[in-house]
Amino acid sequence: MKLLRYGPHGQEKPGLLAQDGSIRDLSGIVPDIAGDVLSSAGLERLRSIDPATLPRVDGNPRIGPCVGQVGKFICIGLNYSDHAAESGMAVPPEPIIFMKATSAICGPNDGIELPRGSEKTDWEVELGIVIGKAAKYVDEAQALDHVAGYCVVNDVSERSFQIERSGQWTKGKSADTFGPVGPWLVTRDEIPNPQNLGMWLEVDEKRYQNGSTETMVYGVAFLVSYLSQFMSLQPGDVIATGTPPGVGMGMKPPVYLRPGNRVRLGIEGLGQQEQLVRSWKEQR
Repeated sequence: MKLLRYGPHGQEKPGLLAQDGSIRDLSGIVPDIAGDVLSSAGLERLRSIDPATLPRVDGNPRIGPCVGQVGKFICIGLNYSDHAAESGMAVPPEPIIFMKATSAICGPNDGIELPRGSEKTDWEVELGIVIGKAAKYVDEAQALDHVAGYCVVNDVSERSFQIERSGQWTKGKSADTFGPVGPWLVTRDEIPNPQNLGMWLEVDEKRYQNGSTETMVYGVAFLVSYLSQFMSLQPGDVIATGTPPGVGMGMKPPVYLRPGNRVRLGIEGLGQQEQLVRSWKEQR
């Protein structure tokens, strides 16, 4: 099942992607793709509905972030050994955890806004985990029971803010539009093995990233269990699990985003995103 949110920014409605590619309106069934809707019971209720009985959404509406009311946007750093190598950093003995501001979250095609003073804004295609059931001190063997599904995330990063401005990575990760999420939340039953998904990213039709989740250092089940030892995970929390090699910072010489660039990225079974890069001075 592929769930989504559509409509103007801040006024998104819940929807479902039917097998024929049409969007079906769920607003008469649930208020949002959030909270209890993401539980096993909530998803089973939606799964029992015949999409043909739902109102069809006409035209080509804006697709918003596939999860609403996100409480935490948690990220894992250097989780692919080959990406750590291109960054000149060692694979960490435990997962590196940092946060993105939830205000960075945007739709998958909304565009990337370069923040004021940006010099080194970069891209990172990542597998996103969406929590469906609260998790606290969860064993790895039960961790996936707490996952509602998966989505594509572009962990957009301003490297000079992240690395050269002191302190935590969060300041380089949290500008508005730095968290495109979606297009769909694909429920866990459709992705039996999240550790075998191809992933890619292009800038202006040039392929920079071409990897697979199979090369993660720390897998999905481990990460959910690990994070739950330090904080409770709540329905709707999003975990971005790291990126394969091919980021702009790793190029020789480095390549960073400029206004007018077009970024395309996707993950096998989870859909694609496309973003036009613009200056912060341009109107949203």
